[in-house]
Amino acid sequence: MNEMNSHNEQGNAIIPVVIAIVGVLAAGFLFFQWDSTKTTLSEVVAERTELQSKFTAKEEENRILSEALYSEQQKNQELERDLDDIEDTVDELEKLSKIDKELLQKYSKVFFLNEHYTPATITEIDSKYRYTTDEVLNIHKRVNPFLESLFKQAIKDKIDLRVASAYRSFGEQSSLKSQYSVIYGAGGANQFSADQGYSEHQLGTTVDFTTVATVGALDGFQVTPAYTWLLANAYKYGFVLSYPQGNAYYVFEPWHWRFVGVDLAKDLRKQKIGFYDMDQRDIDKYLITFFDR
Repeated sequence: MNEMNSHNEQGNAIIPVVIAIVGVLAAGFLFFQWDSTKTTLSEVVAERTELQSKFTAKEEENRILSEALYSEQQKNQELERDLDDIEDTVDELEKLSKIDKELLQKYSKVFFLNEHYTPATITEIDSKYRYTTDEVLNIHKRVNPFLESLFKQAIKDKIDLRVASAYRSFGEQSSLKSQYSVIYGAGGANQFSADQGYSEHQLGTTVDFTTVATVGALDGFQVTPAYTWLLANAYKYGFVLSYPQGNAYYVFEPWHWRFVGVDLAKDLRKQKIGFYDMDQRDIDKYLITFFDR
């Protein structure tokens, strides 16, 4: 019995030792785990910090690339605009090269057309628009559509209007001036008739209008409904009155109308000035749109 109690007492004494050892081992294990976890967390934080740094660097790289791309896009757009401008300039130069610059020059004692000058192409004015139907009258081929449009509207508006004279060559103008000089004297003829080389008729862009009611006469045309209609409508078709009242070149010629292009005709009307009142340099700017509708 005493021996059993002695064994029990020894066992009871060992238990605290075992518990202590287990506690130490557990504490060691937990410390190891905690230290390991601490190390893992540090690594995670370090890795996250590194990733964040790389992400920030990538963002900056993308920003720089985006700015570079935008800059290149802007340069490309500017280049495209420059190319468009160059193409437009080339097109304009090509267009201008096909338009006779003489068509907008001031004649009538200012510029001179030599005896060899003729329009690029001329065409016959339809007989129904001529006062004398059996007399052939010609006009610049590219001006003729504008003239026909003018007549078609005049007919719709019930206006009595006819062409009495149109294109005249250097020689024809010389002969006509000689006839006028014989009839009216040199001084008198100079008041209303241009010398050869100074006549707008040689350009093929000018017509003298008359009416059936006035029996083809030019004098008195200013009191006809046709003249009033032309004042209100001719500019729409590119025609202007060359020699209005008070001009510095010839007597008032209400019958004499010259084609200068729709754009210029409209601007002259808007500014309330005549063709010969505008500076030649300003007139030349309209050459590019001379045949535009």
